[in-house]
Amino acid sequence: MMRGRRRRGRYGRHPAPVYIDHTTTSKAFNPEPKSYGEPVQLEPAEIEVLRLVDIEDMNQQQAGEKMGVSRGTVWRLLHSGRKKITMALVEGRRIEIIEHSEE
Repeated sequence: MMRGRRRRGRYGRHPAPVYIDHTTTSKAFNPEPKSYGEPVQLEPAEIEVLRLVDIEDMNQQQAGEKMGVSRGTVWRLLHSGRKKITMALVEGRRIEIIEHSEE
């Protein structure tokens, strides 16, 4: 399954597609007690790289090869995913999982 990413700016090359092997049925995680802060949104690519590195015990190079992206992209996705999850846990925010779009 592929997930198309978008450029952050107007110029530059289009990002390579990320291959996502596993999808989750969960759409969100709510803190207890309920928080009214802005929710944290995780992309499917961030969840996939967290799964490969933290659960499947792959290194960043192996995860990049499996996802069809560079090791640097894996590092960026891993860093942003961990930062978002940590922020949600520390600040008591809701975690939402963005739906992937089929191309």
